[in-house]
Amino acid sequence: MFFAKVIGTVWATRKDEQTRSFKIQFIQPLDASRAPVGDPIAAVDTVGAGPGETVLYITSREAVIPLPVAEAPVDASIVGIVDRIDVA
Repeated sequence: MFFAKVIGTVWATRKDEQTRSFKIQFIQPLDASRAPVGDPIAAVDTVGAGPGETVLYITSREAVIPLPVAEAPVDASIVGIVDRIDVA
């Protein structure tokens, strides 16, 4: 799992049938100190995250696991909303 910040929403007039009931969000990957890392990516939102929220996301084959289907054209999925990060 990785940290990211939701930076926008993708509006699509057509989507694959397997992803029709989910929003697609633009997310900016972050490191543990919440600094941006790399380029933004599009991710299927399975938890109802909103712009500005810090989220947890997964990639690769595992990105389909939160969806209620066996296969879907998904490379990244948002799987959690981060309330806070405590660093000791």
